[in-house]
Amino acid sequence: MMVKQHMLFTLYSICGIVLKDILAVSGAQGQFPIVQNMTVTEGGIANLTCRVEHNDNTSLQWSNPAQQTLFFGDKKALRDNRIELVRATSQELTISISEVTLADEGMYTCSLFTMPVKTARAFLTVLGVPKKPEINGLTKPVMEGDQITLTCVTSGSKPAADVRWFKNEKEIKGAKEVNASGKTFTVKSSLQLQVNRHDDGMAYTCRVDHVALTATHEEITQVLEVHYAPYVEIKHSIPAPLEGQYLKLECVPHGNPSPDPVLWTKDGGELPDLERVIVEGRELTFMALNKTDNGTYRCEATNHLGTSHAEYKLVVKDAPTTSSPSTTSPAPTLPDTTGPLDSKHLNSAVTGNRDPNALPGPPDHALIGGIVAVVVFATLCLIIVLGRYLARHKGTYLTNEAKGADDAPDADTAIINADGNHAHAEEKKEYFI
Repeated sequence: MMVKQHMLFTLYSICGIVLKDILAVSGAQGQFPIVQNMTVTEGGIANLTCRVEHNDNTSLQWSNPAQQTLFFGDKKALRDNRIELVRATSQELTISISEVTLADEGMYTCSLFTMPVKTARAFLTVLGVPKKPEINGLTKPVMEGDQITLTCVTSGSKPAADVRWFKNEKEIKGAKEVNASGKTFTVKSSLQLQVNRHDDGMAYTCRVDHVALTATHEEITQVLEVHYAPYVEIKHSIPAPLEGQYLKLECVPHGNPSPDPVLWTKDGGELPDLERVIVEGRELTFMALNKTDNGTYRCEATNHLGTSHAEYKLVVKDAPTTSSPSTTSPAPTLPDTTGPLDSKHLNSAVTGNRDPNALPGPPDHALIGGIVAVVVFATLCLIIVLGRYLARHKGTYLTNEAKGADDAPDADTAIINADGNHAHAEEKKEYFI
């Protein structure tokens, strides 16, 4: 009987151990480490976290890409001052790597020491920050007409940086070249320029954009200095100079180096009357113009690359004459109205004694109306005088013809009698009015 009881107890013990092992294995199979990939900029800090949702105090471990143990639980295994423990519990193990370099990039492993050991892997990506760009190929100064090549270079980027050119903030296209150097890239971009005078003072900027430059971008600017021969223009203060007016001529030279001073001449010789004509630097001033100032004025500018000039032809015109408002002009003298008015008399009547060179003023409607009335009146008088003259001669002829016809038997006798009585005709004339 005692043997039976001992056998049963032993059997129960064995079954309990087996059941406990089965439950332990079953619990371990439900534990899995959870990690995630990470991207960090070179020189920054990388935090690596490994989590387990259900853990029965099983240890966690972080290893680097070379399979070197970094931390086993809260115990540091690798002597590296950059690696520190952030958090260590039964469900989490978090470590940090400061001052990250490109050599730190790779696959990191989190291990959960169950039976069997479970692992999870996280890839650490390190971004290479591009170095400040440089512009090569620029010499100062550049001569007009030269052909130059500007090259912008930046290195150390990962992935390859984007290089762009700007001309006074306006983007222009360059030729790009990318070369790998280990884990990083060197990027070049070139510009070919045919330099002219309009490029003088032009700003060329090389700008580098990269995913590691989140807040800003790297750039460098070079300003071109172009030397070129001068060209000249003359500016004048008034468009149509009149006698007695003030006139200023300004010589404006353009060139690099600046062509200074300038030389003023008139008609190929020196300037006359320097008391009235004043030269101050690039300005030529006439205090009061007169016709002796007429001529061609030249401004000449020179630098070490050449000479240029511009000319201004001055023609001084008469100033307009104006009568004083308080002076009363005499009335125009009208021609004799007894005869017809020709165009000469009419023009004389209208203009009077005014200066023929004076500027015309507004028309005087009262004067024109008076002249028209005089012309109409003179025409009517002429018509009346001519009518009376014609009527008088016609009446005399009719009266004499009728008188001869009274005493004559026929027409011929009447004409003869009319001639015979001519001596008394003055006493017998009839007039028609």
